[in-house]
Amino acid sequence: MNRRRSRTKFTEDQLKILIGAFNQKPYPGYATKRKLASEINAEESRIQIWFQNRRARYRPQRVSGPEKALESSREQDGAEKEIQSREDRRCRTSYTSFQLHTLIKAFMKNPYPGVDSREQLAQEIGVPESRVQVWFQNRRSRFHVQRKREAAEVSGQSQD
Repeated sequence: MNRRRSRTKFTEDQLKILIGAFNQKPYPGYATKRKLASEINAEESRIQIWFQNRRARYRPQRVSGPEKALESSREQDGAEKEIQSREDRRCRTSYTSFQLHTLIKAFMKNPYPGVDSREQLAQEIGVPESRVQVWFQNRRSRFHVQRKREAAEVSGQSQD
């Protein structure tokens, strides 16, 4: 059964801390998210999702005219910050052949596993559930791109 994760509900005190951190830095690094998670007693993956949702909700409106040039220079500053923030990223997760085999087998059975299945898989292969979730997201994306490419090749061959 595909059970969704229950909605994370933060207390007022937790939200004050998260909002304060967001106002200081809307794109916190991995270390900052871990520190916040420890401070408010929540999973780092839930902190990451909260920041993503908050950024999406408070995305600035697009502007035109003279403000556009100012925005362009801000975007360049953002690119510099992005390069700097790469240092704050989580280390890339490497999987053993056993782990990959187990993940691929599970993907073949169900490309959209619920949280229960992901937690069981995570325990079986010894990685956090959040990494299993990301692995499935990435695998589905690659799978769709591959299917489009194969469809384009088939339609290209039939035209010859």
